[in-house]
Amino acid sequence: MILVNTDYISGKKLETLSLVKGSTIQSKNLGKDISQSFKTLVGGELKAYNEMMNEARALATKRSGSAGRGWDREYPLLLFGSDAGGGVSDRVRNSSEISRRRIGGRIMLRIGMLTSGGDCQALNAAMRGVVKGICSKRDDVEIFGFQDGYKGLIYGDFKMLTSKDFSGILTQGGTILGTSRQPFKLMREPDANGLDKVAAMKHTYHKLSLNCLVILGGNGTHKTANLLREEGLNVITLPKTIDNDLWGTDMTFGFQSAVDIATDTIDRIHTTATSHSRVFIIEVMGHKVGHVTLHAGIAGGADVILIPEIPYDIDVIANVIQKRTQAGKTFTILAVAEGAISKEDAKLKKKEYKEKLAKRKYPSIAYELAEQIEKKTDKEVRITVPGHTQRGGTPCPYDRVFSSRVGAKAAEMILNEEYGYMVAMRNGETVKVPLEEVAGKLKYVDPKCGLIKEARMLGISFGDE
Repeated sequence: MILVNTDYISGKKLETLSLVKGSTIQSKNLGKDISQSFKTLVGGELKAYNEMMNEARALATKRSGSAGRGWDREYPLLLFGSDAGGGVSDRVRNSSEISRRRIGGRIMLRIGMLTSGGDCQALNAAMRGVVKGICSKRDDVEIFGFQDGYKGLIYGDFKMLTSKDFSGILTQGGTILGTSRQPFKLMREPDANGLDKVAAMKHTYHKLSLNCLVILGGNGTHKTANLLREEGLNVITLPKTIDNDLWGTDMTFGFQSAVDIATDTIDRIHTTATSHSRVFIIEVMGHKVGHVTLHAGIAGGADVILIPEIPYDIDVIANVIQKRTQAGKTFTILAVAEGAISKEDAKLKKKEYKEKLAKRKYPSIAYELAEQIEKKTDKEVRITVPGHTQRGGTPCPYDRVFSSRVGAKAAEMILNEEYGYMVAMRNGETVKVPLEEVAGKLKYVDPKCGLIKEARMLGISFGDE
């Protein structure tokens, strides 16, 4: 057992339990009481009463340890407080009962931070922007980094961080806090041990006396962030996703880095496709939206781009390949979003389509397309799936600048106590967008947008006409 006089131990992972109390009432015999009363007349140390206090303190400590074996585990609470003399206090203190730490008479600024959902480039850069922005204005800041996304907030798994922890991470991919996916639809459901996850998150927030939570994530993350806002917590979010599908912002960090990687893949495939006169399918990330595929396809010179928002006809695709062959072009490049869908499947109800996907014999849409194309043409088809490489590695310069800007804006909002917003980029400027307007909305590719029209003018087919 560790006895501490703080509400956390830096660098230590605490098992969160519950309140523990140990108490006793002691008295001395009549003779001792009389002798000590005479001492009060002449002055001096009351040794008998000192002994009594020490005995009581030791017994209370022993009892608190025994009680610990049966601690309630409903919510996480930190361990013990102690008095100035180093002994165990006569009561155990929850951090909500402890006055916030002060420096120079000013209350410490306490910030919780987490990254949730799929990882991507520039998560670290964005967190760095927040911390540098705040620490440039205040030196009385405590940063609680929650491990593995909302999971850390639920179970009180965090580490104390300083501004030094955010130095040198501008170009580092991934996230120094770790991440996990916690589906929004399960947030109101108890965990395997019956723990109320929302109540636990609120408890952790108040236990640490946080001023606010800074949450970095995509669509699902923002749903939970808005839920916490509705529950009364101070929340600010940053727009993270390679899909660029968050409503309310022109751009998300991670998107441009992912586009660069997908484009590089298409560029490299061109040479082997030309050498072997093959049809190549490059499957790009994007289950529900096609922003990455659209941009990478145009940048990489793809001949066919298939995205979820524009259902395709396999006969149209086969016809494009045949026309290219007749024109003396021996290869064809298809940039295909992993969520691309045929016109036939697009007519199915959502439940019916899910059932069909569950029975699909192909690993992904690219393999299904490859088989269909080989049957309808005399072309050899190859598949390339860059997969999670699109999320990994160093953020591109654009994402470094973008994430630094939204991080700095978040810092400004925290210092001004402006909570309940996502930091967005609109028309080249950082702005705040109410979370309730963002949560649950996706930003799809508009099939009639200018970029689609211009791509068609370039002769790019979307497999629909």
